[in-house]
Amino acid sequence: MQKLTNIKLRRVQCVPRTLEPGILYVSEEFGAALHLCACGCGVKVSTPIGPTDWSFEESSAGPTLFPSVGNWQQPCQSHYVIRDGRVLWMDAWTPEQILSGRLAKERRDEAYFAARAGQRGEALHKLWNWIKNLLR
Repeated sequence: MQKLTNIKLRRVQCVPRTLEPGILYVSEEFGAALHLCACGCGVKVSTPIGPTDWSFEESSAGPTLFPSVGNWQQPCQSHYVIRDGRVLWMDAWTPEQILSGRLAKERRDEAYFAARAGQRGEALHKLWNWIKNLLR
């Protein structure tokens, strides 16, 4: 297996059935990025793009996908970041680090969606008060 050091961007509406190594396929319409594992094992890696998931940016140097990709459920256990079109290899995580990372992600998700629900509730409350004042 040949580890990748660079990755190029291909914007797509729908991801092709067959992925090419060294290509990050991004569908912003569907909020997803896919690529073959950078270690060369051939595993398809899917990363959702969104406020509580991965972020994607494009620069003249190449794509950035953040945070890191950790293929903990795969035999290769690859861990890397894609930054400005380069694959930056990271240390493997212990089972404790993996669990801690998953729990931290759950807490970030809960906080984000609780804040969103509060904003919606506050907006509805303001709208209701505005309507009541109109009817007086």
